[in-house]
Amino acid sequence: MSDQPRRPRKPGTPYRRPRKDPVRLLAFEALRAVDERDAYANLVLPPLLRKAREGGDFDARDAALATELVYGTLRRQGTYDAIIAECVDRPLREVDPPVLDVLGLGVHQLLGTRIPSHAAVSASVELARVVLGDGRAKFVNAVLRKVARDDLDGWVEKVAPPYDEDPEDHLAVVHSHPRWVVSALWDSLGGGRSGIEDLLAADNERPEVTLVARPGRSTAAELLAEDAAVAGRWSPYAVRLTEGGEPGAVEAVREGRAGVQDEGSQLVALAVANAPLDGPDRRWLDGCAGPGGKAALLGALAAERGAFLLASEKQPHRAGLVAKALAGNPGPYQVIAADGTRPAWRPGSFDRVLVDVPCTGLGALRRRPEARWRRRPADLDGFAPLQRGLLRGALDAVRVGGIVGYATCSPHLAETRAVVADVLKHVPGAELIDARPLLPGVPELGEGPDVQLWPHLHGTDAMYLAIVRRTG
Repeated sequence: MSDQPRRPRKPGTPYRRPRKDPVRLLAFEALRAVDERDAYANLVLPPLLRKAREGGDFDARDAALATELVYGTLRRQGTYDAIIAECVDRPLREVDPPVLDVLGLGVHQLLGTRIPSHAAVSASVELARVVLGDGRAKFVNAVLRKVARDDLDGWVEKVAPPYDEDPEDHLAVVHSHPRWVVSALWDSLGGGRSGIEDLLAADNERPEVTLVARPGRSTAAELLAEDAAVAGRWSPYAVRLTEGGEPGAVEAVREGRAGVQDEGSQLVALAVANAPLDGPDRRWLDGCAGPGGKAALLGALAAERGAFLLASEKQPHRAGLVAKALAGNPGPYQVIAADGTRPAWRPGSFDRVLVDVPCTGLGALRRRPEARWRRRPADLDGFAPLQRGLLRGALDAVRVGGIVGYATCSPHLAETRAVVADVLKHVPGAELIDARPLLPGVPELGEGPDVQLWPHLHGTDAMYLAIVRRTG
């Protein structure tokens, strides 16, 4: 679609330049980075906000609105695209991506915020004039005026197929997830309609920011002294920041004595650290340590027991992030860049091993909403050999009597139970042990022996954990 010429002005009517709105311009810039560079919003947005604050253009309210516009538009993209498709005279694939980004931002303001309709349309048209030109701004204006004729519930009723005719397609449109993701999550839950709807709805909620107090360097009590801080639910090191809490304002976080870490990730590290062993407990391995959150917690726990942690990460730049996270750890540790499927250590060298393997990330859609639109079912085939290779390498690295924790931030059965079952079928002398007692107080952990956490049940990312003991 090309820019259309401006309609001739009446004689004597001066041309009004479009007004630049720094909040919406920043949100548009973030969405373009996500689309053009396959960037993640949680990595793109903070430096943009920081630059805007330093330039004096932004205050805290502006930053909050920009963040809501970006994340809200990405989370509800599937629903909004279905609505936009009803209001244009061509397939969406024929609409330029920058135009779709402006439309998405406008639809979110109309249907997902309390911004008055006239203000949402007017601000979106001004943004279109700045970034698209006057011709395409008229197109944006026409589409958004159609959208403004109904609310979100009314539109969803129009564009979503009836549940009775196609449950998965209905849920995909209503809750803004690709159909294949809806199907996979439903299979993983193994429950009725209420469970899957609760989970999909939770994926579209803004997640809390959770901090971790690294043992020996900080305490939960210190973090709880901060404004907007409340205790975690189950991890003794977790502190949640309520609305308005800013991790960068916390001294312990700035100094590296605490970090930002989902409580589910903390529970996985604690379970691996506390699983019962036969024999010594002196050498620990984090075999997929990047970017370093779990390694930092494991290193602190190991230090309390006088144990050594080796943190291994294949990608050198991610190994650098691990080293930064572990800097200042009170106990002995080493960070190396190594491939966990081709170990740089002798077999049976470790007492405890954690492998938090690369995966589709379907368990963290609250934090990375764009991942749901970026991933494809074929990605599972790409991860499968790596996940199995890393678990086999971990079982080779642990001594007889030691334990391995297999973790992933995806609840997809192909990345969780299928991997563990397949590897154990071919590795003699390894058995699953019940991981549920290692998460004391956490409810609704299922029948075991493995554990699946859920956003709608536990308020965490959908972390999976299996604990394997090497018996021979």
